[in-house]
Amino acid sequence: MRQTETPFMALIILDYDGVLADTLDDLLQFGQQACDKLGVDHWVTKDDLNDLEVMSFASYGQACEVPGHLVDEFVKICLNFFAEKKSPPAIFPDLGDVVKHLSASHPIAIVTTNSSQNVKAFLVEHRLDGLIQAVYGVDTPGSKAQKIIKARNLLLENGGHEPVFMVGDSLSDILAAKEASVTSIAVTWGHQSLENLLRGHPDHVASSPHDLIGIIEQWNEGQGTDHGNSHSPGNRQ
Repeated sequence: MRQTETPFMALIILDYDGVLADTLDDLLQFGQQACDKLGVDHWVTKDDLNDLEVMSFASYGQACEVPGHLVDEFVKICLNFFAEKKSPPAIFPDLGDVVKHLSASHPIAIVTTNSSQNVKAFLVEHRLDGLIQAVYGVDTPGSKAQKIIKARNLLLENGGHEPVFMVGDSLSDILAAKEASVTSIAVTWGHQSLENLLRGHPDHVASSPHDLIGIIEQWNEGQGTDHGNSHSPGNRQ
């Protein structure tokens, strides 16, 4: 009788806005309301998000022509709008099932420029809170790359040598993964265009949530011999 092999463990790090949470409409609305409240004459569009080199509320404010001395207030207003929202954002279709599937074999963390409080409310709403080992939000000190490294060091048992996948929807997510020396997966259902994402040369591209399972399991079948860094046939577009 053939013995069942134990799956090789990898750490999966997810961005929040645009990967798990469908927050585009909220971001546009709250950005416009923040501009109006601050007296900034700017009409907020999706291009303000798509063109960002760094996906953060501060960079978003700058793209919306918010003066430098008001950017911190713009960030605070937007985060408060999210916190005061009557219900957390919707989760992208199939993402809940995908997270449940992956969490059975791999630890999962979230690294985001949103607040940990907002993310945790979202996880509770969608019954995913017990599946996520850690959340590193804007309230956690450090850059996104530094938070990725922190998650790797804290959540992996083998001295952080197991492969790590960073799943993001922005160019800055891909660049942060490279800075932290982890494997990047760009998703196409988020806030930035595929054309923009490809500027960062992601290791993999997922065009649907179930592609994430395929990418991770393809790596797992190879028992991590290439540490997840080969391009997945059919995932690159």
